[in-house]
Amino acid sequence: MEDLFAESREQNLGRAEPLALRMRPRALAEFVGQEHFLGPGKLLRRMLEADRITSVIFYGPPGTGKTALAEVIAGATQRHFERANAASIGVKEIRAILDEAAGRLGAKGRGTILFLDEIHRFTRNQQDVLLGDVERGVITLIGATTENPFFAVNSALVSRSQIFQFEPLAEEDVLVLMRRALADPERGYGRLEVEVAADALAHWARLCDGDARRALTALEIAVLSSTAAGGKAVIDLATAEESIQRKALRYDATGDDHYDAASAFIKSMRGSDPDAAVYWLARMLVAGEDPRFIARRIAILASEDIGNADPRALSVAAAACEITERVGLPECQLTLAQAAIYMACSPKSNASARAVWQAMDDVKNQRTVPVPKHLRDGHYGGARQLGHGEGYRYAHDAPRGWVDQDYLGVEKTYYEPSDRGHEQWIRKFLAWLKERGAPPAPP
Repeated sequence: MEDLFAESREQNLGRAEPLALRMRPRALAEFVGQEHFLGPGKLLRRMLEADRITSVIFYGPPGTGKTALAEVIAGATQRHFERANAASIGVKEIRAILDEAAGRLGAKGRGTILFLDEIHRFTRNQQDVLLGDVERGVITLIGATTENPFFAVNSALVSRSQIFQFEPLAEEDVLVLMRRALADPERGYGRLEVEVAADALAHWARLCDGDARRALTALEIAVLSSTAAGGKAVIDLATAEESIQRKALRYDATGDDHYDAASAFIKSMRGSDPDAAVYWLARMLVAGEDPRFIARRIAILASEDIGNADPRALSVAAAACEITERVGLPECQLTLAQAAIYMACSPKSNASARAVWQAMDDVKNQRTVPVPKHLRDGHYGGARQLGHGEGYRYAHDAPRGWVDQDYLGVEKTYYEPSDRGHEQWIRKFLAWLKERGAPPAPP
């Protein structure tokens, strides 16, 4: 029997949809952002235009277009398209979809694309259900996730998929989407009298942090709260500020955000950029990173990247670790900032680190060097009879506090001081010991 009210119900449901959902692109030409793989001539665009998409995993933060792109594919492909969310579907339902896909392929030769949103919510065992049919080509999988697929998705499934990493949208891209929503008479506010100040749009584009959904939601709140019956909505910066929540910093303390921010922090200090170092420090602190973790990173860098170019850096780092432990937040942010800036502004040398790395490699992989007899302990019973300690020369008995003596037993140089900072003096000091020239001036 024909449902006379189906169209009315569909219209009512459509009107209830939030703006961000209504404004999803209907075709590839409407999709905004991700030019690094969707730009003209790029891999994914070529695959979509030829309807030759293989199994893929879309990975990136919320609001960057993962689901929207899957919907575009659904409207453009000649293959059957199935949608599911891993948070609300079980193995039984997935098996039914796979059985139907196999039957469809065998009977009609028509392939199936399965879009599985939040694929990381499937356990490893649940993901294994997909593996056989993905491998045989019974289905083409499009998985979407905000988690790093190399950690959250089975390696076998990852190896059979092309991974596309979605980046946060640029402010210009978010502005395009908001202006499109204001102008669209069917899905947006094109039929209403809405005037939005340029600085209000810029505020949303900046504060959404590349999340288009968040920007469009703010626009929707502002319009709905400013439009009187049949009247004109005027949205200024003050209204825009009220319409968007405080910036919610996306930061996974055990995932990519944690490692990427820490990496940027360390590399900024190593690269002698105090401004960048302070920014990444603030980024981690605001996101709730453990300040003790940050202090440990500073301490490691003090030895690995500064070393004897500025021996005081290690003392600063040690003090930062102790004060952070004793004082805690919020006050320890001052100590961490001071220490990070000191590290960034110190001369750099990894000579000490390279010395111990090379020595460790030799100990592990080369023939073990025995302790030379003249360096062995001659105090325990029988040691003197074995010749231990015989021939050792006490350095302080020499005029310069140094004697030309073999302390290793093989010819090997591990420590080669740089010509930066305090190591300039160390280099000259070592040369003075061997060449008997004029002593170097004290540092």
